[in-house]
Amino acid sequence: MKVLVIGSGAREHAIAHTLLRGASVDEVTVAPGNPGMELDEGIRTLQLNPSNQAALIDFVRNNDYDWVFVGPEVPLIEGIVDAFKEAGIKAFGPSKAAAQIEGSKDFAKQLMERHGIPTAAYRTFDDLASAMLYVQEHGAPIVIKADGLAAGKGVTVAMDEDTAIAALNDIFVDHRFGSAGAKVVIEDFLDGQEFSLMSFVNGTEFWPMPISQDHKRAYDDDKGPNTGGMGAYSPVPQIGDDVVQQAIETIVKPTVEAMVAEGTPFTGILYAGLIATQDGPKVIEFNARFGDPETEVVLPKLTSDLGAGITAILNGETPEFTWDEDNATLGVVLASDGYPGEIVKGAHIPQIAADADSHVYYAGVARGDDGLVANSGRVLLVEASAPDLAAAQRKVYGILDAVNTEGMFYRHDIGAKALKA
Repeated sequence: MKVLVIGSGAREHAIAHTLLRGASVDEVTVAPGNPGMELDEGIRTLQLNPSNQAALIDFVRNNDYDWVFVGPEVPLIEGIVDAFKEAGIKAFGPSKAAAQIEGSKDFAKQLMERHGIPTAAYRTFDDLASAMLYVQEHGAPIVIKADGLAAGKGVTVAMDEDTAIAALNDIFVDHRFGSAGAKVVIEDFLDGQEFSLMSFVNGTEFWPMPISQDHKRAYDDDKGPNTGGMGAYSPVPQIGDDVVQQAIETIVKPTVEAMVAEGTPFTGILYAGLIATQDGPKVIEFNARFGDPETEVVLPKLTSDLGAGITAILNGETPEFTWDEDNATLGVVLASDGYPGEIVKGAHIPQIAADADSHVYYAGVARGDDGLVANSGRVLLVEASAPDLAAAQRKVYGILDAVNTEGMFYRHDIGAKALKA
C-alpha cells in the first residue's frame, strides 16, 4: 500500500516510521514533512501545505495512494477529512464536527457535563472583566485555558491570583493566542499525576494504547512555562492498571458513545489527557489526534502492523493491535534556545547515531549549508527502548550528552517521577 501522512513534526515522523515497519505499507510520503525524516529509508516528503485541501486531493488521486493519515489538529479542525471523503478518498481522522472535541474546550466541557464524564468544575467567559471577577472570587490555585487551539501552550496552572490575572491579560488584552483566546475556560485545579491515554476509535468501538506520561514544563523539576511537551515515557508504573481500566470505562467508553449519540461520531485517534485524583481519573483535555511527544514513545511499542490495523478500521472491519508489554520506552525533546518564547533558530543539528533499540524523530529542522539546522521550537526527539525505564533513560541521555547541542536545550529529568515511585 501507499500512504500519505499529513504533517511535519516528530509525531508524523513516528507515524511514517511505524507504518513502514509493517508489511502492509510499501511507501509513505509525508506532506510537508521535514528534511530529517528523509534520513529514514523509505520516507519521502512533499512540499504541500496541510491546509491546501485541493492540492492534497489532486496528489492522492494522481499518484494512486490508498489512504491518508492526518497527523495535526489544524487540518482536522479545518475539515480536511470531510474534503477527502467528498472526493472519494479514505482518510483516517475525525470529521470537522467531531474534531471540535479538541478545537473548542468549551464544546468538550459541555459534552462531558451532559454525559457525566468526570472532569474539573469549570466556567466559560468571553470578556476580561467577568473572568477576572470570577478568579478573584474563586481564588487560587486555578486553571486558565484559551478556548481554541494554542499549540499546547494556551493553558496556565496558576498557583496564585497574580499568575491567573496575567494569563487572562495574555488572552484578552495581548491576544497572545489570537482567535483561540476569544473565549476562556476557567477550571478548578486538580491535584494528582497526569497521564495520556490514546485510543484508536471507530464510532463506539475503540482500542486503547499503552498509557504514557508527558512533561509539559520547559525546564527540569517542572519549572518554567508550559510547552508542547519536552519528553515522555511508557509505561507509567505509578498509575495502576485499576486506574487505567477505570479511565477506559468511565471516560473513553462514554465519550465515544456520547459523540455517536450527539450525531458527531468520532473516527481516528482520541487522546485523553487525564489526571489520577483521589476521586479517580478525570479529564484535563481531549485531543482529536495523536499526542506529541507521546506518540514517539507509544508507537515503538506496537508489535502489530499499523497500516493493516488502520486499513481494517477504514473498511469497517475489526483491527488487530498488539503491544510490547515487556520493555519501556523513553523520549527526550531537544529544543531551540528560547522555546517556548522567542526562539533562536539556526543551531547546527549534530549527527545522532541510533540503533535497533533507539530512534531520532525530527521536527523543527531545515536544510542548512552544512547539514540540518534548527528551524522551530522543538527540533527533534531521541527515543530508546530498554527492559526498564531506568535503562531507557540512561540510553537516551547517553546519546544526547555525547553530542554538541549548542544553541539548544533539553530536560535532564524525563522519567524521574516514575523512577521515584
